[in-house]
Amino acid sequence: MFVSMNWIRDFVDLEGEDIEKLIQRFTLSTAEVEGIQYKGSDIKEVVAGKIISCEDHPDSDHLHVLKVDAGDGIYDVVCGAPNARCGITTAFAKTGGSVGGMKIKSAKLRGVVSNGMCCSTKELGISDDHEGIMELDDDIACGTDIKTIFPIDDVIFEVDNKSLTNRPDLWGHYGIAREFAALTGHPLKELPVMENPYDGDAKVNVTIANKDLCFRYTSIRIENITKHVSPMQMQIRLYYCGSRAINLLADITNYIMLELGQPMHAFDGHFIDSIVVDTPKENINFTTLDGNSHEITPDTLMIYNNDTAVAIAGIMGGLDSEITADTDTLVLESANFDGVCVRKSASRLGLRTDASARYEKTLDPEMTLTAVKRFLKLLYDADPGIKCASEVTDVYVKHYPTITIPINKAFVDRYTGIDISADRIEATLSSLGFDVKRSGDEMNVTVPSYRATKDISMQADLVEEITRIYGYDNFEIKTTFEPLLPARKTARKINENNIKDALVRRFCLHEVHSRIWCDPDDLRDLGLSPEDNVRLLGSSEESETGILRTSLMQCLLPFVYKNRSFDDSFGIFEIGRCVRNTKADGTADERRNLGVLLYSKEESEKSLYMTAVDIINTVFSENKHLRVEYKKTQPEHAWQHPKNTTEFYAEGKMAGTLNTLHPAILKKIAKNCAIVCIEMDMDVFDAIGSCDLEFNEPSRFPAVDYDLSLVVPEGVRFDDMEQCWDRKDNPELSKVKVIDIYDSEDTKSITIRFSFVLDDRTLTGEEVQKRIDVILNKLEQKNVRLRS
Repeated sequence: MFVSMNWIRDFVDLEGEDIEKLIQRFTLSTAEVEGIQYKGSDIKEVVAGKIISCEDHPDSDHLHVLKVDAGDGIYDVVCGAPNARCGITTAFAKTGGSVGGMKIKSAKLRGVVSNGMCCSTKELGISDDHEGIMELDDDIACGTDIKTIFPIDDVIFEVDNKSLTNRPDLWGHYGIAREFAALTGHPLKELPVMENPYDGDAKVNVTIANKDLCFRYTSIRIENITKHVSPMQMQIRLYYCGSRAINLLADITNYIMLELGQPMHAFDGHFIDSIVVDTPKENINFTTLDGNSHEITPDTLMIYNNDTAVAIAGIMGGLDSEITADTDTLVLESANFDGVCVRKSASRLGLRTDASARYEKTLDPEMTLTAVKRFLKLLYDADPGIKCASEVTDVYVKHYPTITIPINKAFVDRYTGIDISADRIEATLSSLGFDVKRSGDEMNVTVPSYRATKDISMQADLVEEITRIYGYDNFEIKTTFEPLLPARKTARKINENNIKDALVRRFCLHEVHSRIWCDPDDLRDLGLSPEDNVRLLGSSEESETGILRTSLMQCLLPFVYKNRSFDDSFGIFEIGRCVRNTKADGTADERRNLGVLLYSKEESEKSLYMTAVDIINTVFSENKHLRVEYKKTQPEHAWQHPKNTTEFYAEGKMAGTLNTLHPAILKKIAKNCAIVCIEMDMDVFDAIGSCDLEFNEPSRFPAVDYDLSLVVPEGVRFDDMEQCWDRKDNPELSKVKVIDIYDSEDTKSITIRFSFVLDDRTLTGEEVQKRIDVILNKLEQKNVRLRS
C-alpha cells in the first residue's frame, strides 16, 4: 500500500519533523516500509503559460507552432498535442528546466526551433493521461510555478501489505496518521465530515436478508450532481497511491477507501429502488464493472435492487448500475461484510479487488456512517449544488462487543523488564485512541472499535502497543540470568532421531519433506492417480486436487522420477503423516509413517532388496533389539509388485511393508533401473517394547565356520529353516549368516555360514560335523537338501 505524506499532514502537524527518520520509526513500531519515493523532485522550472498564438507547422500535418507567455517572456514552442489552441493556459516547462528526469533544451523540430515544452499530466508524473497537454484555469497568472498550484511535491512510502494483515485500521491514511500522531506526540486532527441536511421522510429501503454475512449497511440518495471531474489534488493523490481518476463520484469513493480504509460503492440512482442484501437461491450469471461475466454460486453474498443483482458484496459492482460521466443521481453504499465470505468469494471468482482486500481484514462496522458523512463533505466541496434526497438509512445488525481490559503499571514493568511511568502508559494508549480510566497505577482500558475486531483482546496486546510506541530501540540491553535446562526428548522423538541418524550415516540416504496431499499431475506421469481418500476442505469433489495421501510413496515416487537424471543410485526417506479415511468420530485417521525409497541403475533388484532388508533389520535391532519376521502378502497399492510385496512383523505386530515396484510403474520411471520401497508405521514402532540387551564376553578362542549350500523347495521360507538350528539345542552356535542366494527357473539355492565357538577351547572338526549333521537331518525333513 502506498502512503502519501501530504495526505498524512492533513490530519497531523509534522512541521519540523525529519520525515525520513519518522518513516524509519514507523517501520520499527508499526509496519514494514518497503521503499520511499520523492514525487515531484524531477519537476523544475515548470510554470503556468498561456498560449497566445497557435499556427500549423509548415512542414508537418500534426505539429503546431505556439507562442507561450510564461510570465517572464514569450517563448516559441513546437507542440503536437491535439488540444493545443490559442487562449488556454497550460503547464509549460522552460528551457533549462526538467520534466520526468529529462532536461529541457532548445531543439529544432522540422526546421522550427522549440524553446520549451507544453506538458501533459503524464509527463508531469501526476496522471497516466497523455491524450493532450494540461489545461489550467484561466485565472492562474502566467509564470506561476506549477508546484504552487498543485501538490506535486510529495513523499510516498510503500508499506508491506503482509504486515497490515491484523491491522484493518491501517488500510487508510487516517489510521496511519493516528500512528504518526502517537509517535510524534502531536494531536490527531478530527476528520472533516458533513451531516446530512435532509429533513424529510424519504429514505433508501434496505433489507439485510442474510444477517450472518452482512453486519451493517448504510445508504443515502443524492441528486442534482452537475460536476463530473474530480479536483486535481484528489486526482494526484489517487495516482500517487496507485489508483487512477475515473469520474468525480468514483474518485470520491476510491479516495475515502484510501483515506479511511472503508470501501464504498456508488450506484446510478436511476437504477436503484430498494436494496436487498442476500445470497442467490441458485447459480446465476452476473456481469461486473470490468465487463466480465461470472457464475455466482449460492454461497456468494450479493446486493440486489429488489430481485435484480446489482453488485457482488464487498468485491465489485455490476455493469448495469455503474456510475457514468453524466450520472446526476446516486445511491451510496457504505457497508460492512463478513471478511471470510468476501475472501472466499473473491478467490472463487478470481476477482480480488482493493475493496475485497480490505474487507478480508475484518473492518470496523462503526466506520460505515463516518464514511458516508465524509463522502457528503468531499462531494459538497467539489459540487456545492448537490441535493441530499433521503435520510441516511443505517441498518446495523451485528455489533462487536466492547472490550475492556484491566492493566496496571506493575504488569507492564514485569512484562517489559523496564520502568515505564504510569503517565506515559496512559498518554500512549490515549494517543492511539484507547479510552483509559485510571486510578493511580491501576487502569481500565476500553479498546476502540477499529482495534477490537481482531487485534486487541488481552493485556499482552496492550503491552505491545505501549512498548512499540515507546520504541524497542530505547530498551536498555540487559543480560538475563536464567537456568538453561536441556529440553527433554520424548521416546517418540528419540526413535525418530535414531532412525534418521542410521539412515543418513550408515546407508547414506537423503531426507526429504513433502506435503500431505497428492499432486495428481505428478502421479499421472507415473501412470498412477490419487487413491480415494479424505480431501482438503474447500477442494472440489470433481477434481483430484486436494486428496490426502494414503501412503508416503505417493510423494516419494514422484521425487525419484524428477531426480532420476541427477544420479545413478540414491535413496530418500521421510517421516511424515498419511491419512487412512476417517475414524468413527468423523475425524481423519492420521498415521505417522516412515517411507524409504531406494533407486539404482547400478545394483540389481535383488541386491537393492537385500539392502532394504538390512535397513529394516538395523532399525529394529538397534532401537528395539528385536528380530523381524517377513511374510509375503497381496499388494494393496497400484505401485506394489504383485509377487514381491512383503509385510514385516515384530513382536507379532505388523509394522510395515517391503516391496519392489510394479513393472509398469518401473518402466515409466527409467529403463534398466531397480526400485525398492519400505513403509513403516511409526506409531506401531513406538508401541513395540524394547528387549533388554544381554552382554557376553567374547571367546578367546577362534570360531569355526562351516558353509552349507542348500537347495530350497518352493514355499519354504528362511524362518522355517531357522527352526532347524535352534540356539537352545546349539549353544556353541554364535552366528548364522546368509552368504549367497542363487535363483534360476528350476532351482533356488542359498549358502549359509554357521559359526561355532566355545569359551574354554577350540572346537574340533568332528564336534562341528556332528552338529552340522543334526542340522542337515532336520533340514531334510523340510525337503531342504545339500546342493550337489
